[in-house]
Formats: sequence, C-alpha cells, structure tokens
Amino acid sequence: MKKLLLPAAAATLALASFAFPFSPPTTAVTEPLALADPNTTDEVPQDHKLVIYQVMTRLFGNKKTLNKPYGTAAENGVGKFNDITDKALQEIKKLGASHVWYTGVLEHATMTDHSKAGGPGPDDADVVKGRAGSPYAIRDYYDIAPDLAVDVKNRKQEFEALVKRTHANGLKVIIDFIPNHVARSYASNAKPAGTVDLGEKDDKNKAFAPNNNFYYLPGKALVVPKAGNPLGAALGPKEDGKFTENPAKATGNDVFSEAPKVDDWYETVKLNYGVDYQNGRKGHFEPIPDTWLKMRDILVYWAQKDVDGFRCDMAEMVPIEFWGWVIPEVKKVKPGIVFMGEAYNPKEYKNYLEKGKFDYLYDKVGLYDGLRRLMTGSGTTEDITTVWSKESRGFGSRMLRFLENHDEQRIASKQFAGDARTAIPAMTVSATLGSGPVMVYFGQEVGEPANGAEGFSSADGRTSIFDYWGVPEHQKWMNGGKFDGGKLDSNQKMLRDFYARLLNLTSTSDAIRRGKFYELQDANNLGKEYDQRLVYSYLRYTDKQKLLIIANFSKDKTLKPTIDIPKPALLAMGLDPDKFYTYTDLLNNAPATESLTLTLPPLSAYVLEINPK
Repeated sequence: MKKLLLPAAAATLALASFAFPFSPPTTAVTEPLALADPNTTDEVPQDHKLVIYQVMTRLFGNKKTLNKPYGTAAENGVGKFNDITDKALQEIKKLGASHVWYTGVLEHATMTDHSKAGGPGPDDADVVKGRAGSPYAIRDYYDIAPDLAVDVKNRKQEFEALVKRTHANGLKVIIDFIPNHVARSYASNAKPAGTVDLGEKDDKNKAFAPNNNFYYLPGKALVVPKAGNPLGAALGPKEDGKFTENPAKATGNDVFSEAPKVDDWYETVKLNYGVDYQNGRKGHFEPIPDTWLKMRDILVYWAQKDVDGFRCDMAEMVPIEFWGWVIPEVKKVKPGIVFMGEAYNPKEYKNYLEKGKFDYLYDKVGLYDGLRRLMTGSGTTEDITTVWSKESRGFGSRMLRFLENHDEQRIASKQFAGDARTAIPAMTVSATLGSGPVMVYFGQEVGEPANGAEGFSSADGRTSIFDYWGVPEHQKWMNGGKFDGGKLDSNQKMLRDFYARLLNLTSTSDAIRRGKFYELQDANNLGKEYDQRLVYSYLRYTDKQKLLIIANFSKDKTLKPTIDIPKPALLAMGLDPDKFYTYTDLLNNAPATESLTLTLPPLSAYVLEINPK
C-alpha cells in the first residue's frame, strides 16, 4: 500500500474480479444534518432493501426450444411449479434475492383445454389475447392456472408445495393481485363454500349501483373488436366474433362502450369499487361496497396460503380509499405481509403510500425512465437528481427500483439498449441509490434479448406474457434443469457474476440498507474529466460504514476524474476533513487504494468503502 500524500491523492482504480470480503455492520446513523444542504435530503432512511427476483412462472422452467410462433403448450412447452426446484431456488438465493415474485399464478383466460385433465376448458378466443392468455385476465381469483401444474387436479397443492419449497430455501413469496379487472369469462369454481361470486347478485339493469361488482351498459350487447386476431392466420376456439355478453360490461381500461377497440383491454371487464365514473366519478364508499368485501376475502385467502406479499396490478385504477381500508384489514390476518403497488403518477405517490397504506410503489416514471434515457444515449444524470431531490423526496426508501419486468423491454433487445452491459452502471444506481427494494426479471442477469415474434406478442423486445415460449438465454443458465449456467458463454457468466456481486452487496451492506445519501455532482461538475452528464457519484453512509458510489454511463469513453468529497459531506459522515482515508472497491473486489483519482472505463461502476488511514 502506498503512502498517503494528500486526502485525495493519486492511485488508479480499475475493474477487478470479485468475492465478498466483509460482514455487514448493523447500526444506522440517526443524527440529522445540522444545516440544510441541497445535495441531500432530510429523509431518515428505513431499511426496506428487499431484493426481488421476478419469475414469469409459465416460462421459467420450460426446457423446450422449438419456439414456433403461436405454438401450443405441447409444441412450445410450458414451465411448471415443479420445475422450480430446490436447486433453482438456491441459485436465485445465491444471486442475492430475498423474495421471488411468481407472476401469473392465478387462473386466467386461456385457449388451452384442460378439461380432460380435470381442469377448465378453453375460453372463447374472441376475448383471449394469445394462445396461453394474459395472466392479468383472471378467470378465478380463488384458483391456480392449470398450465402450471403437472397434475392439473392437484394444481393448488403443487402451488402450496412451491411456497413451502421457496420458504425452505430462505426466500419469501410474492404473487400478483389484479384488482381492477377480470376476464370476461370470470366465474369461480374454486371459491370457498358460501362465497357469493362476483356479479352473482348484481342488478344488471343499472349502469351503476354501489353494490354491483361490475359496470353495465343496459340494452347494449358487447361488440367484439374485429381486428383482435389472437392467433394470426389460425383460428382459436369459438373465434367467430360472436362472444355473447348482454348487457355489455365496461372494459377494464375504463372504456364505457359496448364496442371496445382492439387496443383496449377488450378481454377484460372493470370491477366496480363504488365509483360512479359516468357521473363525475362520485365515490359511494359508505357503507363499504360489496366489491371491497369480496376483494378483502380473496386477499385474506391467499395470505392464509402463506404468501408473503402482493404485487398489486394497476393500483391507481382502484380508489385509494379501498387500499387504505383493505391493506390494514389483511395485515390484521398476517402482519408482515407486504403490498407493492404498480403506480405511474408521481403526483400521487405520497398519497398512495400514506393514505393508501402501500408498503412500496413502482419507480417507473422517474428512475427507470431516467436511467433508460441514459442507457440509450438520450439523457443525462440530472434525471437521477430529479428523482431523489423532488419526485420521491422524503419517501425514496419506499420506491421499488428496476430495469426490467414483464411489461418492459429487455435491456439487451434492439428496442432498448442492444447491449446487456449497459445495465452495469444503471443497475448499480438502481440498487444502491436508496434503501428501498430493487428487482430483477428472470433472464436479465444473463442478457436475454427477447428476440423474435412469439405470436400475439409481436417482435417488441419483451418476453411474451401471452404465448407459450422458451426463453433461450435463460435456458442456457437453466441447462436442462441443472441450473448451473453450464451453457452460458463467458460474457454471460461475467454479467451474471456482476449481478450476484451487486445484489449480495446491496443486501448485506449497512450503508446501502439503511444509510443516508449525499450527492457529489455539484462538488465535481467542474472537475477535469468528470463529465457530469454521464458520470454520477454519491455517498451512502451510516455510523458503521461509509460508501462512495460512482457510475460511468458512457458507452465509449474512459474517464480519469479525481473525485472531490467536499468538507460538508465529510462532516455529515462524521469524518475529519484533515485526516487521510483509504478506499476499497467492494463491488469489484479491488485492493484498497489511497487515491480518488480514478480510471472509469465505459459502462463501469464502483462501490468504494471509506476507512481511516
């Protein structure tokens, strides 16, 4: 180790290979900053560092590689609960995950006929999107998708076994709750005895009634969109444009017309939570609407099946008053259960956290969109500053950060970045900017590009949620069920190793889990070779650990800045500005250096632990 000459004197850092050398401290900083400082916030960080691994359950364990557009389950294959083995779960745990979000678990509309196996028959293709069907068009809230079971009759038991297996491997379970809409064919065959089904007692002669479960268009029959074409040139079961629904119900995306368009959610119907949409959106919440009670019972049912959390689809399309009532109701039954809301309106985030009682909300319109612009060369780091300083100021630890999920395009797709390595700086920021949850989507960690048109899902850079399909790069990691990465190439192995290092550091670092935040852009924006449009640096710290995090988003520039940690930041961390310090790169497992003159290759990131000399 070289002698220290100045507090920020010169030795260079470069990427290195990696293993985790430290044990996480446990005590958080509690003292507030003495003076208001525009480079930080007064938010007291809370430890909400869930690391969520999202699995599209139908696709995850599928070993077939035919990938025929519009292919059947027999042709293209379909993953089962039983494919998610102890070994698979152990490898997900080793990646750094704390939770697995099993997407598409509940029974939904599908063109596949399971009646001979003791399950439901096919839906009318006029109101199904894709041969497999959207997992967000629920056909029975109380049942399990038959596609996911080896023995269809025992599908619920196979799901319960997966929950137990997941818990046994040290992971918690999240499933979807889709509250806003259901499939047009909704009818529960698995509801508990004595349960009244949705719509069973509705007055269908009324467009709106507070205790109706659906909205109706009396005197009008549904007109199916002619251009739906769910199987392309082929015809699905009963695909004739004659699906009967009379009176027509309002369509899931708030369309109060008997003739929804092809780009509407025409396969779904909207649930009525007591909001009269056609009369000024007046709320009728007292007495408690019938739909509220039914949905509470559904949530409690699954909470009692030992799931640990719900990802709540399109949470803002359901009145906030419902959430503020139902979430505490479910937590009476299972106090530790978590609710994550899919939300897109930053102006309402605080309301949904405080009044709506959500634990977490999506940070899509904000950090995801800002990082995406940086990753595609059309943004600057100012977007990151806007997120913490304005958009989620005061509640950043409650925002779920991610770069991929089932709705978004794959990073490696040509429609997004075209290069999985662009995730290195962006994912580092996503995981470490705050003390809130972070998520990865299966296949992200090996650079899955979602090539090809699967069927109903066009060549759009997304992994299909509508079709039966094999996910090729993920299948290389799966390696026929060995889950050992045996077929990955060297670049994929390096990428997955990066994710494992980052996520494990994220989940074990005291400063990342519960530390305060201090941005260093202002201190460095005039520095030579510090391109503040493409380089982003900040501190995360507690009284037990101090970290300096730096990301270079440039795809082609190696930069060599000298990072300045200003006196106010040193004092905020409880460090003496006149003392000297060493910097150890925990992310890349590089040896300690005594310099903050750094070499930042393109698409690189560093997490430097600061310790006294």
